[in-house]
Amino acid sequence: MQIRILAVGKTREKYLQMGVEEFKKRLAPYARLELLSVAEEKLADSLSPREEEQVMAREGERLLKLLKPGEYVIALDAGGRSFTSEELAQYLSQLALHGRSSLAFLIGGHLGLAPAVRSRSDLVLSLSPLTFTHQMVRLILLEQLYRAFKIMRGEPYHK
Repeated sequence: MQIRILAVGKTREKYLQMGVEEFKKRLAPYARLELLSVAEEKLADSLSPREEEQVMAREGERLLKLLKPGEYVIALDAGGRSFTSEELAQYLSQLALHGRSSLAFLIGGHLGLAPAVRSRSDLVLSLSPLTFTHQMVRLILLEQLYRAFKIMRGEPYHK
């Protein structure tokens, strides 16, 4: 499986970078993984709703430009569909079974994803009803992907 994680902004916190690197190593036997980031808009202290929409639109355009033809696009958004770890493993397994083995996960910036990005996606996925920083989401996503592959292969993984 080919997995690309396309995100707004960089992971700045060292502890998160270390976690991302650890799960990249763990995922290597299961999938080809690529993490790409696009520039994050500089935000003023207070933005009007219109300015927020414009920021999300510009960041979203950058993400959409990175998509490859034929990729199955999964946008991460708190309002998306929720899965248990087992359900996510089953969903990914079904995608692969149906020839959808090239996946792109999209992670928005501080303000989230533009409506155009969500509508372009094949699936809008929520990792949790809780709110996480967009930097943390990379690590949480990688851990859940690793867990899903372990489940798909019937390999043990701590609960």
